[in-house]
Amino acid sequence: MKQSLLGAVCLSLAASLWGGMYVVSKYVLDFIPPLTLVWLRYVVAFVVLYAILKTIQVKSKTRETIQMKDWLLLGWIGFIGYFVSIAFQFIGTKLSDAHTGSLITSATPAFMVVFATLILKEKLTGRKVISVILASIGVTIVIGWDTKAGDYFLGSMILVGAAITWALLSVYVKIASARFTSLTITTYAVMFALVFTTPVMIWELQSNAADYDSALVIMGVIYLGVVSTAGAFFLWNKGLEMMDAGIGSLFFFFQPLVGSFLGWLILNEKLGINFFVGAILIIAGVVIVTFQKEKQV
Repeated sequence: MKQSLLGAVCLSLAASLWGGMYVVSKYVLDFIPPLTLVWLRYVVAFVVLYAILKTIQVKSKTRETIQMKDWLLLGWIGFIGYFVSIAFQFIGTKLSDAHTGSLITSATPAFMVVFATLILKEKLTGRKVISVILASIGVTIVIGWDTKAGDYFLGSMILVGAAITWALLSVYVKIASARFTSLTITTYAVMFALVFTTPVMIWELQSNAADYDSALVIMGVIYLGVVSTAGAFFLWNKGLEMMDAGIGSLFFFFQPLVGSFLGWLILNEKLGINFFVGAILIIAGVVIVTFQKEKQV
């Protein structure tokens, strides 16, 4: 019981920190190109995580053995989740807005049901199917089908891709947690993500300049690296390690709640009726999955 409670706290904190990330990144993206910002996040995060990991290993005099197949798994987590998904989140948020970014990507738990069935061989129940349908309709309502919206529509579609790839990441993190600590998984997955991001960052800077003159921009980068990346990634992985993935997925909804509130409070973003209708449907879908999962435990 205590372990489940601690897992719930970890997942809640992680999702809440990501909600704030959308607001901070929306501001910083006015000065730094999206992929360059992702790269900076990982530089800061990896330095912090690696230092902590090595300090713990020295004090405990223990070291995990990582085989080639394990490196491939950690590399895959770093690629699909920390490279592709996060890049999609930043690009999508830049093209749309903070509350849309936080809401659309919160469809992740429903997508996790699909991947858990395909990869972890979990049983696909009627409740799970209904949850995916409800969440999909909710996302569609938030996005809308006005193709004249241009960049906003494209940004929303990219954010859907972010939700799908993050769901895939969460399933593979669950697999990796059977062999490694959350800190090890997070540290080396971020390391691989940094490697994958470097070439596209260099390419991006050829046509997009970065402005680091503002102290607020520098503070934003540090926040995104230390808090939203190193801290939140570790907390999310730790929570998945301590709780069932189906139950833990519900806590992802702290993200849109915090993101939408801060977007309204700080960025003066308006929340239309589509946002609330879509939010209700997505939340309903995930609650159905969670209720079913709890019955099976």
